[in-house]
Amino acid sequence: MSETELRPSPIAPTVDYSADGVQHGFLRLPYSRDDSAWGSVMIPITVIKNGEGPTALLTGGNHGDEYEGPIALFDLARTLKAEEISGRVIIVPAMNYPAFVAATRTSPIDKGNLNRSFPGRPDGTVTQKIADYFQRELLPLADVVLDFHSGGKTLDFLPFCAAHIVPDKVLEARAFSLVQAFSAPYSMKMLEIDAVGMYDTAAEEMGKVFVTTELGGGGTATARSAGIAKRGVRNMLRQAGIIEGEPEISETRWLDMPDGDCFAFAEGDGLIEPMVDLGETVLKGQVVARIYPLGRTGLDPSDVRARMDGMLCARHFPGLVKAGDCVAVFAASV
Repeated sequence: MSETELRPSPIAPTVDYSADGVQHGFLRLPYSRDDSAWGSVMIPITVIKNGEGPTALLTGGNHGDEYEGPIALFDLARTLKAEEISGRVIIVPAMNYPAFVAATRTSPIDKGNLNRSFPGRPDGTVTQKIADYFQRELLPLADVVLDFHSGGKTLDFLPFCAAHIVPDKVLEARAFSLVQAFSAPYSMKMLEIDAVGMYDTAAEEMGKVFVTTELGGGGTATARSAGIAKRGVRNMLRQAGIIEGEPEISETRWLDMPDGDCFAFAEGDGLIEPMVDLGETVLKGQVVARIYPLGRTGLDPSDVRARMDGMLCARHFPGLVKAGDCVAVFAASV
């Protein structure tokens, strides 16, 4: 075991994970800064426990400009009663709290992307310290993990709940049963194109049942997308046996992201013209967007084409793109 692994986390919780009842508190991370020499980052946390049973770790705000998860989890933290559950629910509505209050994807303190910072370091940057606490303290407590995401300011998604294809097929089946119970309008067998350092990967490598979402985007939430999140998290807790009763199942359409052909990227900067809207069917080779060069009229746009047959399930959100930006994501119907 390395010296870093032996070093305790600097984060001090103000809640007791073993105590029955409802506790609202903080993960307090010391952070000395210009306007507060002995200051702290105070990450809100709620722990609800009632006897023995499974533990659900529910998180949002992994990226600070994604809002359906925080809405659903701040609401759940104030409304879920200990007598409603069997087991334990740990709720962290805004994991990367500095990014959340700044409305940015990454931390304004260290520019850290929390979802690329695992396993973290107890002696690293603020973002690495948060990742380390989840890696060594919170994930080991969990049986199931739900991490809410949406598109933030730069992407817009069809609303879906998702799990990954993993080598452990028992674990995979349990994850997809929770996806089914979440009952979003779409359910996804999801492929990650950049899995190194992800919270997802950390949880799955520990053998945890991991579920995630993409529930919209554009740096905001809607009544529909927030409602999907609020209903879905309670459905998942019912399916996990933590809340009594059956999930409120509605129709979901299953999608699959089988390989890298699901993604299309911009090869130059410019003004984007969408040629296909979310949820529409596309054919391989079809033009799904055009990118007009900036600064001069009379120039032809470059075409972005689908690399597979399927459905457009995500798109670039702002009107301007840069080379390398993800422009479109496709999925196949299952």
